[in-house]
Amino acid sequence: MASLKDMRVRIASTKATQKITKAMQMVAASKLRRAQQAAEAARPYAERMDAVISNIATAAAGSGSAPKLLTGTGNDKVHLLLVCTGERGLSGAFNSSIARLAREKAFSLMNQGKEVKIFCVGRKGYESLRRQFDRQIVGHVDLRAVKVLSFKDAEGIAKKIIEMFDNGEFDVCTLFYSRFKSVIAQVPTAQQIVPLVVEEKDAKAAAAPAYEYEPEEDEILTTLLPRNLAVQVFRALLENNASFYGAQMSAMDNATRNAGEMIRKQTITYNRTRQAMITKELIEIISGAEAV
Repeated sequence: MASLKDMRVRIASTKATQKITKAMQMVAASKLRRAQQAAEAARPYAERMDAVISNIATAAAGSGSAPKLLTGTGNDKVHLLLVCTGERGLSGAFNSSIARLAREKAFSLMNQGKEVKIFCVGRKGYESLRRQFDRQIVGHVDLRAVKVLSFKDAEGIAKKIIEMFDNGEFDVCTLFYSRFKSVIAQVPTAQQIVPLVVEEKDAKAAAAPAYEYEPEEDEILTTLLPRNLAVQVFRALLENNASFYGAQMSAMDNATRNAGEMIRKQTITYNRTRQAMITKELIEIISGAEAV
């Protein structure tokens, strides 16, 4: 059995840990609101960009000069997985859930005889995936030095992806990130971004009046598609940022509660042990007095 001194040290250590987790919870809560606002503000722009490109792509359907970012290479032998995770841990299952989704996709493609390449954005995803896919990892972007995410960060990543596509290094690219739903719910998401998946119009949209574009649709798509790729990556980074702080806030809240429960149990054990030792000493004193 541990001595009273050991128990006091253990209780003090648990209280110190509780203070740290409580502080981290408060920091995450303060940063969550701004990150959530940024993620929610980016959604309408990204969705509207998708709608505009889908409309133009439908008008350009069948054109032999359509950009490859829209039509693809005609093959699907080589798949690039663009996995976006966080730079730090202590956020529950946030990073591992994204890595798990990407890992399942990679194994599924490999079982189909496809070649898989992985491009990691974020340190945690890179550390998790390189254990099994070290040879398949072809790129890694570290954003630890970035304090505030900007469109330039996403644009730099998008340029690397487009450069790889132009060099014929892959046929299909899928983006992995965690969509922010609430503080306690983050949804791991896989989205194909190359070639762009054009949603089919419903009956109401099909009945809408047709538009004439100036310049031609192909020329517009040549400009819009690379920007749309950067927009989707930027949206993923913002969604990840909000999801990270939400997950960290929940994880640190649970850790604080668990530390409080541990302190309660340790205090009870300490008091019982102390009382037992006092009782034992009293019995020894009384027994010695009676013997005399």
